[in-house]
Amino acid sequence: MNNKISKQDLLKIILGEVDSSDLIEEDIIHMLINERVAQDITELHQRQLTFGDKMSDKLAEFAGSWAFIIGFGVVMIAWIVVNTRLLLHPYDPFPFILLNLILSCLAAIQAPLIMMSQNRQEEKDRIRSKNDYKINLKSELIIEDLHKKIDILLRNQEEILKKITYSD
Repeated sequence: MNNKISKQDLLKIILGEVDSSDLIEEDIIHMLINERVAQDITELHQRQLTFGDKMSDKLAEFAGSWAFIIGFGVVMIAWIVVNTRLLLHPYDPFPFILLNLILSCLAAIQAPLIMMSQNRQEEKDRIRSKNDYKINLKSELIIEDLHKKIDILLRNQEEILKKITYSD
């Protein structure tokens, strides 16, 4: 473990700026054990979303689905068939300029909404990463403390064994 940061500083990081200057090491470990560090990131992130955020997430979810791709393909094929075969006076003859305009407008609206959704997912990942760091740090400190206690137990056991063998 890095000795540059004191356990008090680590406790402040893990528990969120708790004043621990007058605590001894054993108190810190017990405080870490008793204090819950893990957070429900999804719930925390959901509370911060606005109506527009939720709508763009739903749109991004739908736009990235097979239902959208298949549905959009069916609409495009229908558009082309109607304008080339079924209408005597097509409203959008080949090269389908109106269809191209609609596709361009759809892409111009859809791309920023999907990017906003990706940015929110990135923020959620950052929050999750910070939470994982705190959990890992807490686990590391507790394991280090357990390791020290086991070392003490082993030393005490060796001393007892020496006393037993010398007394015989």
